[in-house]
Amino acid sequence: MAVTLSAEFASTVEEGRMFKALILDAPNLFPKLMPAIKSIQLVEGNGGPGSIQKITIVEGDSIKYVKHRIDAIDKVNLIYNYAVIEGDAKPEMLELVSHEVKIEPSKEGGCKIKNVSKYYPKKGFEIKEEDLKDAREEALVILKVVDAYLVANPKAYA
Repeated sequence: MAVTLSAEFASTVEEGRMFKALILDAPNLFPKLMPAIKSIQLVEGNGGPGSIQKITIVEGDSIKYVKHRIDAIDKVNLIYNYAVIEGDAKPEMLELVSHEVKIEPSKEGGCKIKNVSKYYPKKGFEIKEEDLKDAREEALVILKVVDAYLVANPKAYA
């Protein structure tokens, strides 16, 4: 049975700018903002649903790479679905990890980023929420870094 984790992050950045930076331009932006990410390359497909991205981590980290399969990109409703299908970041006990990221306007101004992650264990394995704490923290760090960049650079992705 899958374990589902939900998280929400509030930002003062407008939702369209956040979607462009966090989702659409991640292959260019993330390696510039996060020293641990060496590159993000499209290894299969055209960048749309069914495409595969490979994220290469700098040498010296315990994680060397991870591959994501893009399942959906909805530029109108600002929804992005992807799955972690291969790599060091996917523990052996997991069959699949799927994520849905939805960015929506906030009543206070700015936006809310909602993330729902589903962790599917391999047969014979059981996972608990506390086993996934590190993954949740890493995702939050990425959001904070992109948010800080957009706040400091108000014309970026405008």
